[in-house]
Amino acid sequence: MDLIESYKEELRLVRKFWTGFWIVLLLLALIFLPWYGKEHWVYILTLVFIFSIGVQGQNLLIGYTGQISFGQAGFLALGAFSFGHLLRMGVPVAVSLLCAGLVAALFGLLVGFPSLRLKGPYLSIATLGFGIAVYQVFVNSEILSGGRMGLTVQKLPALFGLSQTNTYYYFNLIVAVFFTIASYNLISSFLGRAFIAIRDNDISAEAMGVNLTVYKLLAFAISSFYTGVQGGLYALLLGYLEPNMFTFLETISLFVAVIVGGLASVEGSILGAAFVILVPQVFSNAKHLVPVVFGTAIILILIFEPLGLSGRWMKIRLYFRMWPFR
Repeated sequence: MDLIESYKEELRLVRKFWTGFWIVLLLLALIFLPWYGKEHWVYILTLVFIFSIGVQGQNLLIGYTGQISFGQAGFLALGAFSFGHLLRMGVPVAVSLLCAGLVAALFGLLVGFPSLRLKGPYLSIATLGFGIAVYQVFVNSEILSGGRMGLTVQKLPALFGLSQTNTYYYFNLIVAVFFTIASYNLISSFLGRAFIAIRDNDISAEAMGVNLTVYKLLAFAISSFYTGVQGGLYALLLGYLEPNMFTFLETISLFVAVIVGGLASVEGSILGAAFVILVPQVFSNAKHLVPVVFGTAIILILIFEPLGLSGRWMKIRLYFRMWPFR
């Protein structure tokens, strides 16, 4: 075998022709799912699509750049309420969604400035303070949050003869696929390599010509953009917003999804999103056990499989690919 000289050649060890085949097969299954699946599970998968976008954004920040943020609930609220107000003003859905992401990205830039001097738990506390501050602003501002009655968001009409549930399903599937492709391209670009260099050793990265100020702020902005779009899609699906939907628990859910799914993995982000959405469904009759399951899952993952579900899946694939020479 020739010497591997590039990242693309290294990926060929684990991504062969069959990888593309299974991806196409999965997409076809998702496309035809509403035709044979129950409406309840179509709705649950719609939630997974929406949540996976936010988890990918969080993973870009934590997994790829090494910047820990506990303020994602704030960005989620900013995106959701911005989207809701724009939609009420008659702005088209696509434009409102883009603006929701941009509003969150703008605040992400502002929050990113502490990351230039803070690291580890200090940065976590600073971003946590931002999330709590945003929550308090919306709780105490009737103009922004819609008051006690909350903010009503106009829902999408049923399109192309589909039911409203299926319309939302296909719309969010398209958006999720777009952001997933964008994530793959981003981490394979110079920008993604700069993020990884900062995560591994920021001093060495700076010595190699990586501008820490620019790339750390970009990491926060891009991550916040993803989360803002997630908030907009969430508002569109539910048709109603109120501040208590964006507490610190939302940040914890995103963090759990990143850890369980796998740090620095797009596939892991999707698996983690599915885990966080499906666990409450499995324990629907014992909701008090959901936090216990999340906590136990994090402990087990950190001890036995630090690479998360995506790492375990990668090892299974390599095991069968190398058989019987294992």
